[in-house]
This record gives sequence, C-alpha cells and structure tokens, in this order.
Amino acid sequence: MTKQKTVLFACGTGIATSTVVAHAVEDALKERGITFHSRQCKATEVAGQIDDVDLVVSTTQLPKDLGKPVITTLAFLTGIGKAEALDKIEAVLRR
Repeated sequence: MTKQKTVLFACGTGIATSTVVAHAVEDALKERGITFHSRQCKATEVAGQIDDVDLVVSTTQLPKDLGKPVITTLAFLTGIGKAEALDKIEAVLRR
C-alpha cells in the first residue's frame, strides 16, 4: 500500500479561504477515488511546513522554488477553471 499523500492548503490568513478550498478539493477528489491528508496554513507559513507535504494548493502567490509542486488557483472560489485545477491536483497525487 502506498503512503497517503499530504496536501497543504494555503491562503492569506490560513483560515477561511483555505478551509473552503480544502473541503472542495477533498469532496471532488473523493469522487475520483483519491483520499489524502490535508493541512492548512497562512501563505507566509508554507516554507516552514513544506518538508512533509506532497503538494501545496494556494489561493495566493507563494515564493518560487519551494521544492514541491505548487498549484496556485482561485478556481474553487470562482468556479472558473475548477475542472482543470482538479486534474492538475489529481495528477500530482497519483504520482
């Protein structure tokens, strides 16, 4: 059995927006047969929490070269580009 992946959800405050996005991604990927651990943080905390995560999904720009895949998207708030964002997240989690 493969180790369950961990996704770090980041937004400006680490509270409201990242919670909405985390729940939306969890629900959508569960329908695709994918489960994962999720954590949330402020965008400013990502660098300090990146070591044990497989993917970062953020609603705000993050520093470059964090050493892990980063998907920056507002798709789960606007609904625009949501399917494409989910496809990208799924691709990383299936690696």
